[in-house]
Amino acid sequence: MAPGEPRTLDFKKYAEATAEALYTWDSRTSTYTQVYAHVRSWWVVLADGSNPLTVYTDEFEGTGINAAAFAQLTAYKAYRTATAVQASCDGQLAQVRDHPAPWKGLHVCTVTLDVTDRSTTDPHATPYSVPVSVMVNCPPAATAPAHRCVLVGFTTTASRIVY
Repeated sequence: MAPGEPRTLDFKKYAEATAEALYTWDSRTSTYTQVYAHVRSWWVVLADGSNPLTVYTDEFEGTGINAAAFAQLTAYKAYRTATAVQASCDGQLAQVRDHPAPWKGLHVCTVTLDVTDRSTTDPHATPYSVPVSVMVNCPPAATAPAHRCVLVGFTTTASRIVY
């Protein structure tokens, strides 16, 4: 288990926690490397290589943060909070109904987050909503641990969100 990673068999709770963690950071207390590594440590690469870490990097940067942006945001003492407000999972998503998961135990949830960007140098908060699709692998999947779910993917780029 990675630090902060949810220990649960509830795939929906796991997906919501992942989505919130992807969009929550604080440049006053963390470096870009720490923010990037936090959820990265939850990511389980599947044996077939279908979810390489390069996908993680691309999708993580889809949250609007990369090393250069974070360096600028640090100068403004910026931070971001995110709260899950809705989650639709598996059969609730038309794309999953049309193309079911390839194995039992793989779940897809699209989580809508309320996100707020803030800065200690600017009193105006910038709120917005954003969808994140999270793929969670749970028992009885052969690639999942026996007593908890694990993260095997997420999408933040608009063209890849699952609806």
